[in-house]
Amino acid sequence: MPRKPRHQETGEYYHVASRGNNKQKIFDHELRDLFLRDLLRVSVAHQWRVLAWALMSNHYHLVLRIGDGGLSDGMFDLNNRFARASNSRFGRINHCFGKRFWNAHLDTSAYLLASIRYSMWNPARAGERTDPSGSTWTSFRGSVGIEDPHPLLAARDLYALFDPDPARARLAFFDYVQSGRVSCQAPWDGPPST
Repeated sequence: MPRKPRHQETGEYYHVASRGNNKQKIFDHELRDLFLRDLLRVSVAHQWRVLAWALMSNHYHLVLRIGDGGLSDGMFDLNNRFARASNSRFGRINHCFGKRFWNAHLDTSAYLLASIRYSMWNPARAGERTDPSGSTWTSFRGSVGIEDPHPLLAARDLYALFDPDPARARLAFFDYVQSGRVSCQAPWDGPPST
């Protein structure tokens, strides 16, 4: 039976995730670097604006706005290329990812912001860190100025969600993410869990 086409409207925001087959490890440090380089290439080719990411050991989260290149074609390009590299690194011959990528259309500002905050807290929820600022494999540190932002980060787009002034926007973003410390529940059903 054919799969139902995915909702993918140009200019719309999406939370996207993929998880390793049987929750297997798909990343190490070098593979995370490779993934971000590939994601940058894909984002240029498919006209994506990436507002947030979290790269865990066995899955990843992206929050992005898609361009004319669409979502599915870009995800195929990203996951197909990365799967070959990850399988080679870990000596696998079978599927790297367990299922097709998961996505949620972020059709309200509240949903968009909650998805970004959820992604930033992912390492802490998994017990890898206690706070978003401690993770080097999310976009948080670059977004708030702890380190230089990765070229992939659509910082202007992210800041515009909080304040027209970039300095005030960084502070507002920091405060918003930190306000999720107590309870950062997923604002939807179905994302991959750790």
